[in-house]
Amino acid sequence: MKNYREFICRLVILLAGLTIAHLGVTLFLLSDLGADPFNVLIQGLRLVIENAGLILTHGTVHMAVSFLIILILLIVDRQYVKAGTLICMFCGGPIIDFFSWLLKSLNIGGAGLPVKIPVLVLGCVILAFGMTIVIRSEAGTGPNDLVAVVISEKSGIRFGVTRVTTDALFVLIGFLLGGKVGIGTVICAFLVGFVADFFMPLSESIVRRILNNLGKDKP
Repeated sequence: MKNYREFICRLVILLAGLTIAHLGVTLFLLSDLGADPFNVLIQGLRLVIENAGLILTHGTVHMAVSFLIILILLIVDRQYVKAGTLICMFCGGPIIDFFSWLLKSLNIGGAGLPVKIPVLVLGCVILAFGMTIVIRSEAGTGPNDLVAVVISEKSGIRFGVTRVTTDALFVLIGFLLGGKVGIGTVICAFLVGFVADFFMPLSESIVRRILNNLGKDKP
């Protein structure tokens, strides 16, 4: 019973982190200064597939790549693929849609760079914080985030370094394949990983405190 309660609690923590992270993603998108690194890769792959004669939507390619990452991890080390991984895959889009609807009246996209860049940076910071909550929930992580998580844990290299490296590779490969890169893409690639490194101990402390309080409750 206790393990079941802890599992549910971890999923709730993951959903809270996912919501925070996708508020950040929404602010990033509304700033309209370029796609995030992973989606630059998806753009590039979609163009390659389209040039080969197969027309697929951006969302379809995104889903296919996500499933491919999960498949590879199931072969390499299946412990990383958890219930929360699927939650991250399927809940991210609706959360972004909700925040986009909620914030559309701000008309951030129609503002100038003095407004857009701070909003973008704020979005990256919020994204990084939410992402660390998701990771520290240990209930699962989104497929694109799992790449950096797995590399970090297997190599012993700090998460911030692996995140920046993988984001930079996503951008480079996507750009070479024809994806569009903006100033926001570059800022995101080099900011999110290091900010996540800063928040990781705090998020771990928050999750541990919540779980400890849960353990003090009567079953």
